[in-house]
Amino acid sequence: MIAARYSIPVIALLLVALIPTVIHNYLGLQAKDDAPVESIPITLDNFVSKPSSRLAIWGKETFNCHDWMERMYTDEDGHVVRLFVGKSFDHKRLYHHPELALSYGNNMVSEGIQWLQENPKIPVNVLRNNNKPGLAAYVLWYDGQFIENPIQHQIQDTLKLLISPKKPLILFYISDNHSKSTLNFRETNTAQLLLKAIQNFEQI
Repeated sequence: MIAARYSIPVIALLLVALIPTVIHNYLGLQAKDDAPVESIPITLDNFVSKPSSRLAIWGKETFNCHDWMERMYTDEDGHVVRLFVGKSFDHKRLYHHPELALSYGNNMVSEGIQWLQENPKIPVNVLRNNNKPGLAAYVLWYDGQFIENPIQHQIQDTLKLLISPKKPLILFYISDNHSKSTLNFRETNTAQLLLKAIQNFEQI
């Protein structure tokens, strides 16, 4: 039994709690998204690409992506670099160890975050193969901002999402099997291709 004097505050709290429920469960509001990842050019600098062999449903099942692509970019010397770009409203599915799905079977060791000289505002998570050549790197992008700490980002975003439409997190993931462990990531053609892909996507 609730005392009558508490009824108005309780009703007010219930109405506030209903706002995110109505926005996300009943209305399903999502931010307008008019920049498909397929718009990234199939040719970037001296790299020419072709689609990977993954099934069309793979990105949805693995990361709950509503928009994704994966291409194999090859330069004039035959070096192959794989680029995956995916968008998902399920942020944790994208940022929680994406290498487990995208570099499955490789023993990847994190080298932490590095910044590219050409664009130091981009925090790049770099990983290396533990016992053979090859590397992977990824960048997270949300609402026009690059994300360095995805857990902190998600906590802040959760509070915002209580009263606003959902917005997707974007994962740029790149990998190769030829970069030597002694080569600085920023000096690899893989790093340059990642930067080009991001720059092109920002202009879409």
